[in-house]
Amino acid sequence: MKKACEYINDFLYFVIRPAEDRARGALICCSGVNIDRFAPLTKGRHGLSSNPAIRGLQIVKLEVKTLALSKGASPKTIRGNDCAGIAPAKDTWYTEILLIEDAAESLPAEIMNYSVTRLLESIFKACMLEPRLPAKLPEPGELQELIEARCREYAR
Repeated sequence: MKKACEYINDFLYFVIRPAEDRARGALICCSGVNIDRFAPLTKGRHGLSSNPAIRGLQIVKLEVKTLALSKGASPKTIRGNDCAGIAPAKDTWYTEILLIEDAAESLPAEIMNYSVTRLLESIFKACMLEPRLPAKLPEPGELQELIEARCREYAR
C-alpha cells in the first residue's frame, strides 16, 4: 500500500495508511466516531450500557481484527499518536488505533468497505432503529447527509 485509504465525514472516520516506521506490509488503521454528532440518535436509547457509537466502534475493531487474521495478517491493538490530527478538536470524538502487520494489498479496501457499514448497523441496532442503509457504500458526504436526516428524524 503506497498511500492512505480514507473515509471521513463529520460523524465518523476510517483512515488506513502504511506504517512507514514498521515492517513492509504494515498498516495503521485509525477510526473514530463523533459522539456529539451521533447524540440525537444515541441519547436516551441505550440504558446504562456504553454509548452505542463507542460500543459500535469497539465491535468493528474486533471484527476487523478477525478479518485481518482470516487474510493471514497480524493485527495488534496499539496506543500512541499515530492517528493524531484526523478528528477535529471542536467535538467529542472516540477513537481506536490498530496496527496490522503482513497485510495483503487488498486488505485496506476490504476493511474500509466492511467497517463503515458495519459501524452504522451496530449503532442503529443498539438504538433499536431500522438501519435503512444503501446496499453500496455511499461517498462520505452522501453518508453524512443520510445520517443527518436520521438524526433530525429521531431527535427529541
